[in-house]
Amino acid sequence: MRKHRFRNSYLISAVSVSLVLCLIGLECVLLLSAGALVTRMRENITLTAVLSSDIDSTQCARLEAILDSGDKCSSYTFVSAQQALEEHIRSLGEDPSTFLGFNPLSASYEIHPTDAYSDADSLAVIAGQLEALPYVTEVIYPRDLADLMSSNVHDFSLILLAVALALLLVSLVLIVNTIRLQIYSKRFIINTMTLVGATSWVTRRPFVLRNMLMGFIAGIVALGILSAMVYYMERTLGLMLFPLTWQNVAFVSTIVLCSGLLITLFASLIATGKYIRMDNNSLYEI
Repeated sequence: MRKHRFRNSYLISAVSVSLVLCLIGLECVLLLSAGALVTRMRENITLTAVLSSDIDSTQCARLEAILDSGDKCSSYTFVSAQQALEEHIRSLGEDPSTFLGFNPLSASYEIHPTDAYSDADSLAVIAGQLEALPYVTEVIYPRDLADLMSSNVHDFSLILLAVALALLLVSLVLIVNTIRLQIYSKRFIINTMTLVGATSWVTRRPFVLRNMLMGFIAGIVALGILSAMVYYMERTLGLMLFPLTWQNVAFVSTIVLCSGLLITLFASLIATGKYIRMDNNSLYEI
């Protein structure tokens, strides 16, 4: 009966730790998703380099070589004057060439900066370098949006990090209390081992190893739950939370598994230490 009760207690503890580790994994997913969202927003900023009307293919090739040579540009697209006119007609429903007698629009390059060069200061530097070229008449980009993103991304990152730390603290407290309740039923065994002369580590070792194994298994279960959640959201809802690269998968897996091992280790040491230091009379007062 006692053995069956212990197994139930151990199973309940394992499920509780799995759910808490799943919460920690969700924190990691939120951080990665927020980072991916900010990166996509930054890389969607477009600089339009308006070209002079007398530019030739050699100068276009030279400009493309400049864009390809550095790490400031993630992609670019050439838009001819005719394509610009067609886009203008689709957007506004009128053709300015019919009453002007010529196409007033110029060819241009639509340039998408990399994430590292998408802040307001870097965009201004890129725009200045392009405008210094003789065959670029103007560089247009959303200055207000760039300034707004630069000022808000830092604040948003700090808020998200504070929330993640708060959730991590709550997770730590929940796991510590769960393991403490589990070890509570073994307080008399701990006290007996102490009375017969067992050292602190000898007394703690079986509880520490058992709970660390539980933390590892709970981490694997939590990763399975997270994988199912991410798969469901991507396949069924079409929502891609973050890029499923091996670096991101390794980051989430490492955080969850290490959290399971370290928190259960920490909780076991705390809980067993409490009962090791207790005298006989105090054991009955709990």
